[in-house]
Amino acid sequence: MKLLLKAAVVAAIIAVPAVSFAQEQAQQQPVTRAEVRAELAQLRAAGYDPSDWMHYPDNIQAAQARIDAQKAATAYGPSTSGTSQSSQ
Repeated sequence: MKLLLKAAVVAAIIAVPAVSFAQEQAQQQPVTRAEVRAELAQLRAAGYDPSDWMHYPDNIQAAQARIDAQKAATAYGPSTSGTSQSSQ
């Protein structure tokens, strides 16, 4: 009986990460071609030049930073970053 219980516990320990990984993979939707084109258009509007391969990492990171700053400036609701303190 103890052997059966140990086998069930081991099987459960092995199965839980596999199930959670499968759920995580199922939640990720593939990116459509239209979404990629829209993102590239947004990056180009923010100053990214895909033909400037000499400055590639800096160029795209700067454009993404501009997009992120614009989204943060137009966002509604409370800030999602930062810290808070409470006194007890």
